[in-house]
Amino acid sequence: MSTIFEKIIQGELPAEKLFENERVIVIKDINPQAPVHLLIIPKKCYKSIQYIPKEDLSILAEIGEVAQKMAKELEIEDCYRLLTNSGEDSGQTIFHLHFHLIGGRKLGAMA
Repeated sequence: MSTIFEKIIQGELPAEKLFENERVIVIKDINPQAPVHLLIIPKKCYKSIQYIPKEDLSILAEIGEVAQKMAKELEIEDCYRLLTNSGEDSGQTIFHLHFHLIGGRKLGAMA
């Protein structure tokens, strides 16, 4: 069974893409929590950050580089949050690793 992100990556579902390369795609979140709310998604499906095999950990560096690039392009490089959830109890609902890049306003403390 494909996740919604796999369907977006494969072009089966529409999404507003802001960046794409061989390993990563960036789309706008359809339910934004701030003026800027992007999803940075590796094209290879990992259930969560906990399930990235050691030999694939370089994907995290690439995601970090993409986050920096997007934050700079959107002029939020001095005020943004980059986060991921790991597991249902953390709030993860789509079991394909993805990071939320959230900014564009003052961000309060997290609970």
